[in-house]
Amino acid sequence: MTAGADPISTRDFLSLRPRLFAVAYRMLGSVSDAEDIVQDCFIRWQQVNREHVSDPTGFLIKIATNLCLDRLRAAKHLRAEYPGEWLPEPILTDDPTERTDHDVSVALLLALERLTPLERAAFLLRDVFDVDYDEVATILERSPATCRKLVTRARSHLHEARPRSTVSASEGEAITLAFFQAARTGDTGALSRLLAENAQVIADGGGKAIAARRVIAGRERLVRFLAGIAKKQQGLPPEPWHFRHLNGLPAILRRTPEDGLIQTTALKIEDGQITGIYIVRNPEKTAHLTPVFDLPMSSDI
Repeated sequence: MTAGADPISTRDFLSLRPRLFAVAYRMLGSVSDAEDIVQDCFIRWQQVNREHVSDPTGFLIKIATNLCLDRLRAAKHLRAEYPGEWLPEPILTDDPTERTDHDVSVALLLALERLTPLERAAFLLRDVFDVDYDEVATILERSPATCRKLVTRARSHLHEARPRSTVSASEGEAITLAFFQAARTGDTGALSRLLAENAQVIADGGGKAIAARRVIAGRERLVRFLAGIAKKQQGLPPEPWHFRHLNGLPAILRRTPEDGLIQTTALKIEDGQITGIYIVRNPEKTAHLTPVFDLPMSSDI
């Protein structure tokens, strides 16, 4: 809290903070950038004459959205030059108090990357946060008709990102632990049973950690890829690991034995098989998960 901040207005802001973070995280796909946006919103909230603000929620969402749009435009060339594949920063979704409301799936966040900043903002405000079109128009400073067109275009792009089936928490954990065991030991038979024929892996090292630079697709290629990694890691000491949910997906967080980096592996599971494997090794994207490793390690499998 800033020195001299009005405690009543601060309390109002703090009640909206999770919603502002949810908007910013979906817009940017970055935990650290979303936290920066929320902090910038707080600074502006302290500077404004609140007697002239009839709707604090709408006012702050507009500020957060426009700050995100500015950041997306400024970072456009950086994203285009990103080394290898880009994945959003993984966010813990185990505890209800840690969840951002609505969908934060990797598939949705990747699909949002294909939209223009304005399409992304219009879609999130309307379809994710249920803001009516008149308010979306006010926030984006466009006409309601234009906002409807932006949302319609976004929906057509995002249709394939919607999950075709859901998996229970118990089934998700069982499949994830079985996959982790098979990947660690290089059990090609188990991997073949767990992976869907069209499964793919996307890995993000950000040029700062070793990771596959391109998407690897197809069950046979994935089995060879994972078995090759297991062979290279033979003889290395066991690493600390934890089962968690990241972006609503069952996942393993571990410190890799070869370099000590935090690696997250989240699984998209459909109809009992793994269709997507999302691996984040970029240390800038996993640093906020360090406190997880202060907790007791998950039981070995």
